[in-house]
Parts: sequence; structure tokens; C-alpha cells
Amino acid sequence: MHIGFIEDTPLRGGTQIWVAEAVKKFIEGGEEVSVIAPEGSFVAQICVEHGARVTTYDYEDIVDNPDKYEPVWIAGLSDCDVAVTTVHPPRNGFHCVGFGAECIKAGNLKTIMIPKTGSIVPWYKREYYMPDPDVATQVICITDFTRKYLEDVYEIPAEKISLVYQGTEVDRFTSSEAGKTEALKRYPLQKNSHPVLGSIGMMENRKGQIIILQAVKLLLDAGKVPDIHVMFVGEGPDEAMLKAVTKVYGLEQHISFFPFTSQPNYVFERIDILAFPSFYKEGLPNVLLESMSMKVPVISTNLAGIPEVVFDGETGFITDVANVEQFAAAIEKITKNPETCVEMGEKARTLMENKMNKKYQFGAFLEFFQKLTR
Repeated sequence: MHIGFIEDTPLRGGTQIWVAEAVKKFIEGGEEVSVIAPEGSFVAQICVEHGARVTTYDYEDIVDNPDKYEPVWIAGLSDCDVAVTTVHPPRNGFHCVGFGAECIKAGNLKTIMIPKTGSIVPWYKREYYMPDPDVATQVICITDFTRKYLEDVYEIPAEKISLVYQGTEVDRFTSSEAGKTEALKRYPLQKNSHPVLGSIGMMENRKGQIIILQAVKLLLDAGKVPDIHVMFVGEGPDEAMLKAVTKVYGLEQHISFFPFTSQPNYVFERIDILAFPSFYKEGLPNVLLESMSMKVPVISTNLAGIPEVVFDGETGFITDVANVEQFAAAIEKITKNPETCVEMGEKARTLMENKMNKKYQFGAFLEFFQKLTR
């Protein structure tokens, strides 16, 4: 089978890391893989290293000159049985799913278009998921929440939508004494810091990291968790703002910033709680699954597919979106009940082993592709 991926973004977030992992896994399994991605992007660079056939284009120029790149995309998709396309935001009228479908149609290709989505953005159009009735299309959702939304709101036929959880690398994200020792070296914090919260990934508005700072200040002002510490690990447009707010709130002794890492397992070894107060546009974030696989409980928000793995009071705590008081209360609960924290971590790990093991989920994706092309 020849599997294609279209990843119209220069970012290197969780979705892009998953695409790179999928490409590597499918190639190792003997499948042919082609990738279409912007020049110089994370996905383009790493997928070349994995041995994929990579086609690139100018991320900015394609918006104004799509006709110029149509032959490029047609060539990139020409041998693909399927084209898995992440549903990214439109850019001045350009959308990767619609353009991919146009190229399949113009090139008279056999390729099946597969928009893949986890997050729901209310102002997205139906054609971002079902672009052209003349092009064979099947949507993959990575959360059941998304599947139901597309069926109920966009009225996409149920037989055109499939749920396939992405999962996580349970074997890789397994805690060990050696890992804990290395984590202490990589991430030195003030002595007696407890609890240590982790915020891992893109620092941008939709991730709601400002809620963490507000919750920490609330707890400290009340004298409830005097040794709390937060590790922000990653990069993004909100980094400068978060650092500025840290100073304004006087939290310098309680907050640390660390750069993006391709080895987040050491971050999970270092933290007691994963803090994920996202505001919007989420599916089922990889960082939640990785954290839970490492037996780290999660405090997150009642958003999209998150409640499908974060069971309130069992594998973590669920709060309302942008509710600082609830988020602070959840931190306090876990901190003052260490046995509950351990129990939550064990339940989270069991859930990952039984339902979200990527070792088997990549196979589920491949089986789905094969079923479509039979």
C-alpha cells in the first residue's frame, strides 16, 4: 500500500509529531509513504530522514498562486492509495483538504482523500471535511466527540466517518528509576518543590496556560500550597507574555521555563501533575496520553475528547473551561491526598495499556486504509 500524508503547517506540535511517527512506523512495516509539506517544515525535514518521498511547496506563496503548485501536489499524490490530511485552519481562502481534492480530481488519481481531525472549530466549513462529491472521501476522527459533532452538526453521513484513536507509545512512556534520576539532572528545581506541575507543548492562547499562573497565585496568596512549582516546557507566541505575567505576579521562585524537547518522558518523570487548562480547539492531545502512560494524573478541562480519557476523580480532574477556582481546587486536592495521586496514576496507566497503546493503534489505521482500498 502507498500511504500519503498532507501536513499544511510549519509547526511541530503534537499532530506533526504523530505524523512523523506514523510515517516511520509505516515505512518500517514495509509500506510506501509520500508526504506533502511546506519547505523547511518540521514534518518535511524529519520525514526525509525516515525515508519517505517528500514533496514540498512554499507555504506562503501557495495561498496566492495555487495553480502554480497544483502539478506539484498531483505528482506528490500520484501513487498514493490514500491521502491523510490534517484539517488545519484556512488561509485567505486556501484550504489543504479542498486543494488536495482538487488535485486528485484534476490528476484523475485513484487516491482516497482522508481528512483527519480531532478538534472542532465552530466556524470551520463542512467542505473542510467533505470537499468534493466527485472525490472519494472518508473522515477519520480521533475522538468520539468529534465523530458525533460531524454527524450531528455538519450532517455528514455516519458511514463516511470513522473513529480511530491515535494512542500513545506505552512502552516508551513508562516510568523507571533510571529515568527519574536523569530527569532530576535535566530539570533541576528548587529543593522541596511540591507539587511540581508540568505544562508541555505550544505556548499559545488556546492552550490556556494563563490559567495555571492564575491558579498558582490564588493558592499562594491563600497560603495553601507554599512549595508549588510549575515547569513550562515548549515554545510559542505566548511565551513572552507568560514570562511577563510571572514577574507581575511575583512568581519567579515558583515558575521555570524550559525549551522544546523531543524527549518529554523526562519531563513526565519530573512532575507530579500535568496541567492542561485548554480553552478551545482540542481533540485528544498526545501530551495527555503520554502523561497518563507515565502514571502522572491530569488536571484538564471539559473539552472535546479530553473527558474520554480524563475521568474526573479517577484518572485526574476535569474542570470547566477558564475556571481558575476549580483548577486551583483540583491542584490542592491532589497535593493534600498523595495516595489519591498514586491511585489516579495507576488507573491512568491501565487505561493507556488497554485502550490507547499506539503499538496497536498504528495497526488500526493501516487496517482502516486497507479496508477502504479493497
